[in-house]
Amino acid sequence: MKSSIFPSWLIRLTILSILLRFGLGIFWQQALPRWGYGGDSEVAGYIMADAYERDTAAWELAQSDEPLGDAFTERYAAVDQYGGLLFLSAAVYRYLGGNLHQPLLMIALAALVSSLSLLFVWAFARRLWDERVAKWAVWMLAFYPEAMLLGSSQMREAFTITLATAAMHGLTRVRQEHNWRNSLWVLGALLLSIPLSPAFTMMLTLILLLLAVALWRGQWLRDRRLWIALGALLILGIAGAWFFGARLADASFENPLAYLQHWIERTSLWQKTASTQVSGWMTKLFKNVPYEFYTWVILVYGVVQPFLPAALIAGGNPLWRGIAIWRALGWTLLLPLLIYAPLRALRQPRRWLILSLSLASWVVILSASFRSGGDQWDNPRYRAAFAGMQIVLAAWLLVEQRQTPDPWFRRVLVGVGLVLAWFLPWYLHRYLLLEWVVLDVFKTFGLGISSAVLYWIWDWARLHRSVVP
Repeated sequence: MKSSIFPSWLIRLTILSILLRFGLGIFWQQALPRWGYGGDSEVAGYIMADAYERDTAAWELAQSDEPLGDAFTERYAAVDQYGGLLFLSAAVYRYLGGNLHQPLLMIALAALVSSLSLLFVWAFARRLWDERVAKWAVWMLAFYPEAMLLGSSQMREAFTITLATAAMHGLTRVRQEHNWRNSLWVLGALLLSIPLSPAFTMMLTLILLLLAVALWRGQWLRDRRLWIALGALLILGIAGAWFFGARLADASFENPLAYLQHWIERTSLWQKTASTQVSGWMTKLFKNVPYEFYTWVILVYGVVQPFLPAALIAGGNPLWRGIAIWRALGWTLLLPLLIYAPLRALRQPRRWLILSLSLASWVVILSASFRSGGDQWDNPRYRAAFAGMQIVLAAWLLVEQRQTPDPWFRRVLVGVGLVLAWFLPWYLHRYLLLEWVVLDVFKTFGLGISSAVLYWIWDWARLHRSVVP
């Protein structure tokens, strides 16, 4: 059993992470009113409109004589669907904020809690593999743009990132130490997450089930205690989502399954009408796409958001353009690793663990895309709630590649780069009126895939020729 004592460099990195996130929060508060577009949330210093509306409502509730429990009533459903973060924010402002609204109080709390995820990621990755993977993972998570953005704002994902990593860490402790008291990490994370987001709780429950099957592979069918624990997790996740998601968010259903069905139907309806809400070129694109393929097109479109070529070429406010490039760069570097990870896992002795993490990561990515399609903000933050798991998987891949180089790693990276490269002139034509003959987005994507395949063939032939005597 490995020691749980954290090295001094990790403590220093965690403190640096707190300061960076808090510093970013201060920067948003000062920069957005001066250099933003002038919207109400920007003038107030909030980088996300959702945070502005919820935080303002939390301050009003904190200053009123109403009980904080009113955060869970229908009155506040428009600013916080579930009420948990509104309740927490109002409590902070009522008991710590005094008579002046101080949004930085919640940013400080978000920066602190989100940075604690580094400690859980370190422990989680170290138990699954070794210190090399753990070190890569914490450095990557500390500076991952989406995690930094959420950790510097009043958003629930600043808290759920840490809750997800704490739950997964607790599950690995249960497996390795055979001590069911460690399940309190899992139970505590799930219970705390329910009022924040029942949808997140359900997804976390599913991921824990997948991870448990991988960790107990060959034993879980015979372990009655594990079956009891998994059943309890499933019941907790569904019941919590039903109670907070349905009863406290302007809906009423007879049972948890009815609520789940309602959520799926509502999300599908959103996807069917998304073509009227996305960008102009997507609306134009849908004119040539059969109606039954709308969901699939938006699903793929959502996976690549924020899209780096668009961020690089699109004009607009310099501050927001810089934020867009920063976020897109982070996702563009991570996405190819998540694409390649399951391919590399097929040749590993512990393939079931890696495949389970890959499956869980892609379930999150596709679910976020299904829920919010091409949205530039909600979609990335939904999947970023599980950024710790995704980055641990990417860190394992980088360490494995350094130990045993695989040409397919390079091929996947170059292939993704070629696809992105073909979209640069497409966006240059769209925004800067550059003359370009390929205007169909599907043809542009096809050119990228064709270029990637040709490169793979050329690279394989080159390497094969070099080893032939």
